[in-house]
Amino acid sequence: MSQSVPTLVALSATHHTAGLDVRAAFALTDEGKKIFYKAVSDLGLGEAVLLTTCNRLEVYVVGDEAAALHARKALLMATGVEADILDNHLKAIPGQKAVEHLFSVASGIDSQMVGEAEIAGQVKQAYADALARGMTGPVLNRVFQKAFQASAWARTHTGIAQGQVSLGNIVVDLAGRVFGSLERTRILVLGTGEVGRQVVQALVSRGATQISVASRTFEHARILAEEFAGSSLILTDALRQIHNHDVIIGCAQVDRPLLVHETILEVVTRRQDQPLLMVDLGVPRNFSSECRELEGVYLSDLDDLSAVANARLQARLAEVGRAREALDKKAARAWLATHSHPSNETP
Repeated sequence: MSQSVPTLVALSATHHTAGLDVRAAFALTDEGKKIFYKAVSDLGLGEAVLLTTCNRLEVYVVGDEAAALHARKALLMATGVEADILDNHLKAIPGQKAVEHLFSVASGIDSQMVGEAEIAGQVKQAYADALARGMTGPVLNRVFQKAFQASAWARTHTGIAQGQVSLGNIVVDLAGRVFGSLERTRILVLGTGEVGRQVVQALVSRGATQISVASRTFEHARILAEEFAGSSLILTDALRQIHNHDVIIGCAQVDRPLLVHETILEVVTRRQDQPLLMVDLGVPRNFSSECRELEGVYLSDLDDLSAVANARLQARLAEVGRAREALDKKAARAWLATHSHPSNETP
């Protein structure tokens, strides 16, 4: 093969290949992203985009098998996991298949909650980050721009976007099933990042009026709480007041669970048989999974929420085949254009 012909490889570890706790080991901080991009640059790779979310760790890199091995090495350095752990869950997707995969990711049909809207923005942010670091070029610029166009087409021309699936909406529906009206339900949200904000917004839109927001940084909690007429707490104080709330939603960045079995056992005793709903949106987990063993405690994590969402979306799932067929055709055209006539265009 001529050296002028571009090749592409995607390395992917997702909810398809790894459970929630394993995915937590793959989670990358901003520092981890810096380590990754420095490593791929030092290893001589000219084009690479890193996509990391709560459900996926992926890298798209221009090059052959050697480039894929360099990207794997960079991922090991960035995550700090053992090689055998990463290799057990990481799969390589070459050439046109990598483009098809990216199109399905950006459109939401590869998501754990099929059709969820957040992933499109996450892919755009990942590309923008790589672009700002000077790690994109003719191949990835074209492929990602075409992926964004394909994503918009799929959401407009197929039924995969029916129902506005989002973590916030699923959490609200779950809380409503346990407590009925949310107007008098006391809700505590641990974490003020983008997921926390989406959840608070969804709760308020469905009538919740007693929402407290907690963060390690009080100012972050205050800003989010004031935007939605809620109250704010420092995280340490909030953890001492768990018993005063009916719903606890965890979406904080943590190294270890904020709430464990022993703590929640005390909370259950103090609540005197009132049900407690715990919704863990964290990767790594905010709440120990053993909490679900306690009577009167209803604990759901990301895998649980995704199962609930997809079980109720048969119409959306029926659209996946049609959307995938159309997206694969678009991916083939994008790959052929890049493969045959690499563009020098920039966004």
